[in-house]
Amino acid sequence: MKFWQMLHWIETDQLIEVARFAEELGFEGVMNGDHGVYPEVVNTPYPYAADGNPPMTGDWPYPDCWISLAMIAAATTRLKFSTSVYVLPLRHPIEVAKMTGTLALMSDNRLILGAGIGWMKEEFDCYGIDFHTRGKRMDECLDVLEKIWSGEMVEHHGRFFDFQRCQVVPAPTRPVPVFTGGASKAALKRAAKRADGWIGAGNSPDEVPGIMAELKRLRREAGRDHLPFETVVGLTQDMDIDTLKPLRESGMTAGVSAPFAFSLGRYSSLDDKKRVMEDFAESIIRPMGQDYPANTIKGMVTS
Repeated sequence: MKFWQMLHWIETDQLIEVARFAEELGFEGVMNGDHGVYPEVVNTPYPYAADGNPPMTGDWPYPDCWISLAMIAAATTRLKFSTSVYVLPLRHPIEVAKMTGTLALMSDNRLILGAGIGWMKEEFDCYGIDFHTRGKRMDECLDVLEKIWSGEMVEHHGRFFDFQRCQVVPAPTRPVPVFTGGASKAALKRAAKRADGWIGAGNSPDEVPGIMAELKRLRREAGRDHLPFETVVGLTQDMDIDTLKPLRESGMTAGVSAPFAFSLGRYSSLDDKKRVMEDFAESIIRPMGQDYPANTIKGMVTS
């Protein structure tokens, strides 16, 4: 089993050093969060909390994903990096394809695009994009990304995006792996049909086997169960080896070390963060026997 360090909301000047340290400790990768803007008034219920209240507010930092991940790429050599998750329907997919394709190419294909449809209507309102069509818009964005990443002369004529033959180079040497998020039936179906992996937003250990079984069923139904597929699951309770081993058997391929805001509070020192990461590596990563096989497909470890 592999493990990722979440970078959501940490002090921006600590991002690079935390990523470097994650690489030293044997983490598979790091993931940062995304919101284009955070409106002053948010009435949309947060879907991953029982009371509908999000854990963050507008003054919690969301540095630009691609600039910060490019800096992390330049400061590391093995570490993978992803977004968890990028609100893809807010953006034009040609721009996303160009940024991610360049970053993948210049980082030896260590980038994974973690993408979701978003949950905050007010954020979509700021962009002038219809919140209620975001699922269909997401699917079309994925279509455009695949075309642009090919590096060929391509065109697209869809409901949300329409462009004549054009080309974006340089292109990545292979398509950027896409992990999708979301816990709804539609989100799981999208992951099974379109993605190379799924990123959870926090689940209890009791929930995980059912989700893994459903993803397996949906992937078999889509004729994609023979392809590599990652499941990155954050647990809503403290992890231990006895909890993780049966989850690995159920199909969970990766766990996460939670955002430091949950373990240390809104602000913490770099030393404190390193201590939390060292404890996680000692108690979880090393006992679980994480390794890095040479055989990879589309930039992902396949075992």
